[in-house]
Amino acid sequence: MTENTFDVVVIGAGPVGENVADRIVQGGLTAAIVESELVGGECSYWACMPTKALLRDAAALRAVRALPGARAAVTGELDASAVLARRDAFAAHWHDDGQVGWLEGAGISLFRGVGRISAARTVEVTGADGATTVLRARHAVVVATGTSARLPEIPGLADAAPWTSREAASAHAVPGRLAVIGGGVVGAEMATAYAALGAQVTVIARDGLLPAAEPFARDLVAEELKAQGVALHLFVGPQRVDRDDAGTVRVTLADGTVLEADEVLVATGRTPNTATVGLDHVGLTPGDWLRVDDSLRVLDGEGEPVGDGWLYAAGDVNRRVLLTHQGKYQARAVGDTIVARATGNPVDLAPWGRHAATADERAVPQVIFTDPEIASVGHTAASAKAAGLRIRAVEYDLGAVAGASLHADGYTGRAGMIVDEDRKVLVGFTAVGPDVAELLHAATIAVAAEVPIDRLWHAVPAYPTVSEIWLRLLEAYGRS
Repeated sequence: MTENTFDVVVIGAGPVGENVADRIVQGGLTAAIVESELVGGECSYWACMPTKALLRDAAALRAVRALPGARAAVTGELDASAVLARRDAFAAHWHDDGQVGWLEGAGISLFRGVGRISAARTVEVTGADGATTVLRARHAVVVATGTSARLPEIPGLADAAPWTSREAASAHAVPGRLAVIGGGVVGAEMATAYAALGAQVTVIARDGLLPAAEPFARDLVAEELKAQGVALHLFVGPQRVDRDDAGTVRVTLADGTVLEADEVLVATGRTPNTATVGLDHVGLTPGDWLRVDDSLRVLDGEGEPVGDGWLYAAGDVNRRVLLTHQGKYQARAVGDTIVARATGNPVDLAPWGRHAATADERAVPQVIFTDPEIASVGHTAASAKAAGLRIRAVEYDLGAVAGASLHADGYTGRAGMIVDEDRKVLVGFTAVGPDVAELLHAATIAVAAEVPIDRLWHAVPAYPTVSEIWLRLLEAYGRS
């Protein structure tokens, strides 16, 4: 057994853990990072990057076909094998040499193996060979282990060898028939991708398609999925799943319908990767989500920081926002907070302060890469009302904007904004349509900066661009 001491030890070398460690080193402290799989984590190999690579070719082809001159130059259909090969390249062929090189260049020490908290500020790392290394932290331990796909307790499902998001992101062949259980972001995106790649896709969504999105956005996505031949079974759940000896999967729904597929993808939520972290050594339950305070210190059952506040959790594992970019945002805040406390400097946790993760509650941006795309930030009308805000919701036909009609013939889309009527500031924005992702950061700035509606009138969109939607929304809202 060997032993090493660092200022901070991070468990989990995904994007969140990497960013925590980087901020620690940038702040003049030393950092070690522990990883049991591939450095770079879920996003690099089984989520963000490979899934968007699966979706991009089809999106580009749709864009070309929406312009008559460009359409005339295109022959043939999507080359699924080329799409999968490009996806492999974006997943670095599931090798992490490049990410490891980045850690080395940043001055971060990597320890491969399963990291387990064994005592205060102490992490034991068990390598593949069974050897144990003890890492001691002078100041803090950060858990950044992320989440895994959750398999619901459906009779027969576990024995049917279902796909999770990992298999969907890394498959090396397109199944003839794919059944998707779950209508959230993963289910909707993978239904879009595999339908474009030639699979016959069926979506089973007990809670409906994209239930957290604005109704006008999810309705357009549902219409397009059906236009692409995707069968939607909404507001009905699977009662049983079976795979026969020939490999055919049969999904029996609660209404008695029986669906057949070659593969079944389960996309019904996530579960925290905390079972092996050693939570029992700090009075917490292994496998649970980690509850945190405003500075992302892990809290015990009484709502107090564990120990004297040496344990932190960043990213999906704390369940604040399950998005890579928000996890990286939290990581920067956590890293800077630990450095400030270690060096005796003040910690600014006021809303929008340097060490606060305020955007987690007020300005979370997200793009759902379906066809059409959905881009949103902040509240929907439903979530704003649930939060007790007095709002006004305004919508506009995105296809009626001059820049959109130039962008593509028959452009179909819609955008909406949510205004807090008491403060007269934007608190939410959603757009659905081709390439609306590029509208999102302007909306994110408006929401995060709490720009008054009266000032937004002076942010003049260039003509003719899709961004003219801002002027149209303001005109629909009217001057007060």
